[in-house]
Amino acid sequence: MKKTFISFAFAAALLGAGATQAQGIKMPAPSPSSKVEQAVGLSTVTVDYSRPSAKGRTIFGDLVPYDRIWRTGANGSTDITFPDDVTLEGNKVPAGKYALYTIPGKNEWTIILHKNTELWGDGGADYKPEQDQVRFKVKPQQNPRKVETFLIDFANVTNNSADVELLWDNVVVPFTIKTDVDSKVMSQIQEQVVNGTNVEPGLYASAANYYYNTDKDLQQALTWMKKANEKDAKFYNLHAQAKIQAKLKNYKDAIKTAEKSMELAQKEGNQDYVALNQKAIADWKKMK
Repeated sequence: MKKTFISFAFAAALLGAGATQAQGIKMPAPSPSSKVEQAVGLSTVTVDYSRPSAKGRTIFGDLVPYDRIWRTGANGSTDITFPDDVTLEGNKVPAGKYALYTIPGKNEWTIILHKNTELWGDGGADYKPEQDQVRFKVKPQQNPRKVETFLIDFANVTNNSADVELLWDNVVVPFTIKTDVDSKVMSQIQEQVVNGTNVEPGLYASAANYYYNTDKDLQQALTWMKKANEKDAKFYNLHAQAKIQAKLKNYKDAIKTAEKSMELAQKEGNQDYVALNQKAIADWKKMK
């Protein structure tokens, strides 16, 4: 009986030691994973990647050799996902998920979107160039601010475009994503405003603002904004109407509309729009 007890105790001790070993020791990853998302046009572009650090090393031309394919980060492939069709530096790319590879050069980089996102590192012998979706050249730039940890970021975001920036050490490599926004927005305006029934003021205002901001038919924009304000006048929509009138060089009516906007803004305690209208009125009085 005593022997059996000792055997059970010994077995339990061994199992406990195994469990302790299996747990492992948690430590920070040398190249931590990161995910960055950016709304570009009407969709969101996502980048999943790992971030190596310089740690005093010479990066490009040494740790990352020139003229050889690079995983553009660390560990597995860096993945970039486009929910909609895009163009990259003028190259059409269908919606989908791609591995982002690069070939760094002293004066020129090659950006590669690869269809196989399951490869590790640079892919080695498993990398098949025929699986590239697109390749194009871009120029690296000097970065006045040294970046210790590799970074992929978005900059210069507009209504239909953004720049992807690869930053490490004293180098930044940008390339531009563009999306088709206009046809999608115009399709919605056609369906919901032009062909719509019982159109809400907010829809009229949205359509008018889009026409104003994209330099489309200003008379149509003014008609829609007036309809929005006739149904439910808001100080911000009146201000938008005034800007459309001013863009049509009808400064007299623009001033009157801005005064109404300022009056409503004052009642609602919105000093930002009070100031916007005051400045606009002062500018437009000079244009009369």
